[in-house]
Amino acid sequence: MSWSFPIPRSRGLVAWLVAGLVLAGPAGAQTAPSDIGTWSGLMTWPMSATHAHLQPDGKVWFFGEFAEGDLPPRRWDPATNAITTLPFPGYNVFCAGHSYLADGKLLVTGGHIESHVGLADASLFDAATSSWTRLPDMNDGRWYPTNTTLANGDVMVLSGEIADSGDINEIPQRYLAASRTWRTMTTARLKMPYYPRMFLAPDGRLFFAGPSRGTRWMTTSGTGSWASGPSSNFGTRSYGPAVILDGRVYLVGGGDPPTATVEMIDLNASSPTWRYVAPMSTARRQHNATILPDGRVLVTGGSRGSGFDNSGSPVRHAEVYDPATNRWTRLASNTVYRGYHATTLLLPDGRVMSAGGRRVRTAEVYSPPYLFKGARPVVSSAPGTVTPGTSFTVSTPDPASITRVSLIALGSVTHAFDQNQRLVTLDFTRGSGSLTVAAPRNNNLAPPGYYQLFLVNEAGVPSVGRMVRIAVSSSGLTSE
Repeated sequence: MSWSFPIPRSRGLVAWLVAGLVLAGPAGAQTAPSDIGTWSGLMTWPMSATHAHLQPDGKVWFFGEFAEGDLPPRRWDPATNAITTLPFPGYNVFCAGHSYLADGKLLVTGGHIESHVGLADASLFDAATSSWTRLPDMNDGRWYPTNTTLANGDVMVLSGEIADSGDINEIPQRYLAASRTWRTMTTARLKMPYYPRMFLAPDGRLFFAGPSRGTRWMTTSGTGSWASGPSSNFGTRSYGPAVILDGRVYLVGGGDPPTATVEMIDLNASSPTWRYVAPMSTARRQHNATILPDGRVLVTGGSRGSGFDNSGSPVRHAEVYDPATNRWTRLASNTVYRGYHATTLLLPDGRVMSAGGRRVRTAEVYSPPYLFKGARPVVSSAPGTVTPGTSFTVSTPDPASITRVSLIALGSVTHAFDQNQRLVTLDFTRGSGSLTVAAPRNNNLAPPGYYQLFLVNEAGVPSVGRMVRIAVSSSGLTSE
């Protein structure tokens, strides 16, 4: 059951119960939105949101699949539900890679000629001006590449097919943001899977976490090099998402047949190793994982059945993982199958957009339980730019109730993996009408760019996210 009216920002659970908005749980039990959340009604969109990106202004822009990649992208305003048309970049951007730069522009790499045949094109999209800038072509085509933003604001582009199935572009390229040119990483040749699950580690190296069992470390200086990493436990986790929380990487489900297992590696450790954590309630493949302001991870969609994209065995209920307790909690169910080509994004108001799927031109919004647990903390003011290694002041009328300060990088998601999102939990001290917050120590922990800053109170309720730009700092960076 779902409703399409806006989610309140300050009304508590009592008001919702008075309104009679209570969900029926197992065996007729009554389950409140404060326990499982709610889903909105379906919105019809002009194309499948196969690639979706949260802009620094809080709007979402997206582009579609197959021939839709030859159509102009669209932009959705979560506040009004209005959809507008953006300029066409001039080539098919389906199956591209993407991540944000320090200035908030999105780097889009590769694209689609036909299945398994990639483009060498690269462009920047500027949300502030709704304009595209073409860049020099890459070394060859890339279809299903991954972008990973580095500590100095450059971007490493890895993998992607060139001209046939299995014809992987084995040579990574580093986008040099200052000159808008490419450095070809000739000594870091490696055949990698589609959309490799890549993360900037706390020591400045890149960590290749999956979906294959064997992992690798990449040194990004010069023309690059690889070193073997610890093998994960389960095996290949195709079309399973991965997330990074304060330097800990989680692999969630995936594989064929799908698995419910989840494993974690702490990249802060001197000798990181993978270990299993609590499994999901059901096996999933083709699902999405979204980091929430309270430090938990929301999983939505996917299929429990074998095969590439088994819509006959959909998983409709959401569930959320709490790393602090190592527990999963089952949440409300949506009404449509979100599998291959579906996307999710955390919105500034704390809701989660869920959209797309193969030839699925609809979207819906999930409101987590924390939106029904009372009044929200307020961010009265915060700096627009924060430099790593410093401290900064956040003004709030609620300092005594705040228990968490979270930074979450803007989402940029496709094919069950968000190439940009990460959580950085910040230390803070309470003052009179304010918090003094410690910025991330360096850009290895928080690559430069835009993040949503959330205050979370003792009831687990988040503020509305405030956009903060993490600047480039020379402190603690690896050599270039």
